[in-house]
Amino acid sequence: MRKSLSRNPNMLRTMIGIGMVLILVLAYAVYSNTVDSEYYGYSTTNEPILLQMEEEVEGEAKWRTTSEGALTWINVTVSGVSEGNTIRVEALGTEWYHSPLLGAPDADNFNCGEWSKVSESCILASAHEVQVEYGTMTIRGLVSLELPIDGLGYLQSEDSDSAEAAALDLITESWDTVSWRVSVLDDGVIVSSQGINLTLEVVTHEIISVSEFKLDPIQESVYSFATLVGCFSLLLALPLMVYYSAMYKAKRDERIRAEAPEPEQ
Repeated sequence: MRKSLSRNPNMLRTMIGIGMVLILVLAYAVYSNTVDSEYYGYSTTNEPILLQMEEEVEGEAKWRTTSEGALTWINVTVSGVSEGNTIRVEALGTEWYHSPLLGAPDADNFNCGEWSKVSESCILASAHEVQVEYGTMTIRGLVSLELPIDGLGYLQSEDSDSAEAAALDLITESWDTVSWRVSVLDDGVIVSSQGINLTLEVVTHEIISVSEFKLDPIQESVYSFATLVGCFSLLLALPLMVYYSAMYKAKRDERIRAEAPEPEQ
């Protein structure tokens, strides 16, 4: 390697030049996204609200309630039901998504959205039915896929005022009054409500704050420098391995020839 550099000093200057160019490019990328960002982050409330359920007919497993606000999650938990019964959850005035993967332990962070498309396992309808497999069942659904499920979203805008207006419009467009009906059926007939417990939670969203998205220049510079060093290390590792392997093989072959007995005359 030293002989190569001594014979071709331009190699070292080229490597240093490329490194400086990459550092400047990364520094400009960090600067442009820190000082003049077109993206804004908005935070919303993200707390579940327990709704009060009322029986439509006393003694029958059929309840109703009403929710107001910009909704994402709806969680219906029913306990004390018999295996084979059917739980039906209906929303009057809107449609919502349901999938068995929502909230499943082996499907972390599944939210029906796959990039700009909706997952095939998520069904959009005003009413969904689930067959009971054990005594306590939870049915999870999503009313809106546009709102930030974790309470933090991002949007692109020209300035902070337009970003705040866009975030408020998103909440306003998703705001709705929904009447919910939950019933437990056995072969299409409503069962008795005795011994059955029901809870219905919804998650509503309201704007808390809107702020410009910024990167930490020191942290991003450290990451960029570490990436640069890592890339150059990988680029140099293979040639050095080949070089030292060739040197080791050459020395070994020379030692073997030196130790070999001379042929008799």
